[in-house]
Amino acid sequence: MPRKPERLLLVIADDIGIGPNTTTGILQLASQGIITGSVLLVNSTYAEDAIRKWRRLGAPLDIGWHPALTLDSPLAPSADVPSLIRTDGTFWPLGSFLKRWFLGLLNPQEVELEWRLQLKRFIELVGHPPLFVNVHQHIGLFSPLGEILFNILSELSVRPYMRRIQEPWSVIRDLPGARLKRCCLGWLGRRLSRIQEAHGFPGNDWLAGIAKPEDVLDPDFFVGWLEAMPGQVVELMCHPGRLDPTLVGRDCTDSDGLLQQRVNELRWLRDGSFLEAAEDAGFKLISPSDFLQRRIPLAHCA
Repeated sequence: MPRKPERLLLVIADDIGIGPNTTTGILQLASQGIITGSVLLVNSTYAEDAIRKWRRLGAPLDIGWHPALTLDSPLAPSADVPSLIRTDGTFWPLGSFLKRWFLGLLNPQEVELEWRLQLKRFIELVGHPPLFVNVHQHIGLFSPLGEILFNILSELSVRPYMRRIQEPWSVIRDLPGARLKRCCLGWLGRRLSRIQEAHGFPGNDWLAGIAKPEDVLDPDFFVGWLEAMPGQVVELMCHPGRLDPTLVGRDCTDSDGLLQQRVNELRWLRDGSFLEAAEDAGFKLISPSDFLQRRIPLAHCA
């Protein structure tokens, strides 16, 4: 019988550096070989400490860049990015940011300036350009933000792996949880994925893991995704972490369930059933850097 093609699974933890306990949880999973990469919020006040912890542990996983415009403060001087910030100098939270985007109140030149400074800061902290990138809270889906990011990253010597936010419609239909959110993000993600491919950025076939806090109360949350996902290259997006009060008022509230969602994700990923389910589904866990090594011609195409 012909051998089945190898299926690749990138397990990417978002938000390393957002808070000390979140970082600790991510690095714990990395030391256990459960996640293969994490993306850094370079404008967080905890980013530098996160990289110190990462280095002390021997850099146990790939670190990529998590461009942000909805958390904490910009790296650019406030006077240079007035459309992106509130009167206290911090970024607008996601809901307000999207309203301002819809009304055309965001200045694309300011977005480009801020993201160029964040990229520069990433290189200073990590020591090299990012080998993989995904945008905090998926705001790159909203034109022209994704296009701005592609133009910036196209200047790098190697095009990084970039998350493609799309899943099969059949999976949205059959797998419960956050269906409206997944439909909306998937519709926008397909458009951006076509642009991404035209720019020569490698990425996953399908994305797993989009959820609301109540979905992650289920111990089989991740197992269900692995059992449902087709495709040869799948990225599992996750947001694990230990209980991290520093996130309250910055990334969540006391009552929206997002703090506990990170704790639940950490717990379910550490459970032995996760790696067993990955193996049963025919997946080999792979880091973004190893994936890029397999895709060198694509990574360098124009």
